[in-house]
Amino acid sequence: MAHRPTLSEHPRMGALDVCPFVPVMNVSMEECVTCAHIFGQRLAEELGVPVYLYGAAAREESRKALPSIRAGEYEALPEKLAKPEWAPDFGPPTFVPRWGATVTGARTFLIAYNINLLCTKELAHRIALNIREQGRGPNQPGRLKKVQGIGWYLEEENIAQVSTNLLDFETTPLHAVYEEVCQDAEALNLPVVGSQLVGLVPKKAMLNAAEYYIKKEKLFILEEEQKIRLVVSRLGLDSLSPFHPRERIIEYLVEAGEVDGGLVSKPLGTFVRAVGGRSAAPGGGSVSAAAGALGAALGCMVGLMSYGKRQFEDLDPIMRKLIPSFHQAMDELVAMVDADSRAFSSYMEAMKLPKSTPEERERRTAAMQQGLKTAVRVPYALAEKVSGLWPALKELTQHCNLACKSDLQVGAKMLEAAVFGAYFNVMINLKDITDEKFKLVMSQKVSGLLEEAKQGAALVLALLEKRVA
Repeated sequence: MAHRPTLSEHPRMGALDVCPFVPVMNVSMEECVTCAHIFGQRLAEELGVPVYLYGAAAREESRKALPSIRAGEYEALPEKLAKPEWAPDFGPPTFVPRWGATVTGARTFLIAYNINLLCTKELAHRIALNIREQGRGPNQPGRLKKVQGIGWYLEEENIAQVSTNLLDFETTPLHAVYEEVCQDAEALNLPVVGSQLVGLVPKKAMLNAAEYYIKKEKLFILEEEQKIRLVVSRLGLDSLSPFHPRERIIEYLVEAGEVDGGLVSKPLGTFVRAVGGRSAAPGGGSVSAAAGALGAALGCMVGLMSYGKRQFEDLDPIMRKLIPSFHQAMDELVAMVDADSRAFSSYMEAMKLPKSTPEERERRTAAMQQGLKTAVRVPYALAEKVSGLWPALKELTQHCNLACKSDLQVGAKMLEAAVFGAYFNVMINLKDITDEKFKLVMSQKVSGLLEEAKQGAALVLALLEKRVA
């Protein structure tokens, strides 16, 4: 169970303090803004309470930041609501003692992250002031962009916390916050005893932290599960309560809740039968992605079979450099199996749109053209992804364990076949696209990638033939 501070410590201005709408998957920020507006209007109408809009849904620049709206908190509301400049976006400008006010809006994913310290609340707050973007005021900004922070004391755990909100984990990642707090704590001779994620966290935030520690400590870790475990260990995320990735990482929760996990979640036999069915999708594009994924997987396997063994000890540095690119491409190409099927389906859906009036026909044509462009971009991305593997495959060919020679030969031909498939899928969808510039650019690019694949596969096979055990 996540630990939360008491209301007397956490900034707040109402019974329902803030209700953000966040685009997590298959939804745009614009759609979340619409949701916030509808919610805010309905909340104000049904309960008669003042509601403010913030973030991407804000109507005024001064209301974009949540702390600006919250200034003075619940206690200042009677006076604040009397000022014309603080008239709510929805609802009456009157103070409702039992409710206060609510803020709603749309924003990127916010990570609530607390670092545990054995010290006083005041010392924790001193560190929070050093790192948060707001700092100590306009003339004394803090070190970390897009970070809010305060210090408080958690009575039930008998520790202090630097409590932060990461407003954009791409700008300031989890590990950066942790390391900065550790740096300040060390300067003050204060022990850091782990940290705590409150609520859910995007998988990418965890994997970004993993890559930081892998690089910093010169580690060699490939599997996602092990990367997550490394982050839990380095950040001490299980210091107050167990950290269960399947319950805390948002993508895992979404995957667990999906009734249909897509083609890649099905047994191989089911996928093959789906390809063989009387349906346009899955078709050649999905098969090409599957071939590419298998080619990358064989490259990964050959690398691992040449790594960590006494007789190939001198190859370890080379394999540590080469294996990750195949492992990453394997996962990304697997995802393209479903991406290609979805891309073609979007075109088919556009074809079903009504075409009774000129306006409907125009909308249908635009949707079909967009669907075709998507159906081109997905296989092109596949060819581009494979293109990045040829240099690594050539180097692997020159050094790998020769007992895996046939595996690498098959891998090279699978990758070449994947690009052939991508090329044919790009070209067949380009013929119905009316954007001539797009057609010319894409056809030239994909033709270049096909030629590169032919040469790359031929060179790999020739190099393997020359090598003797």
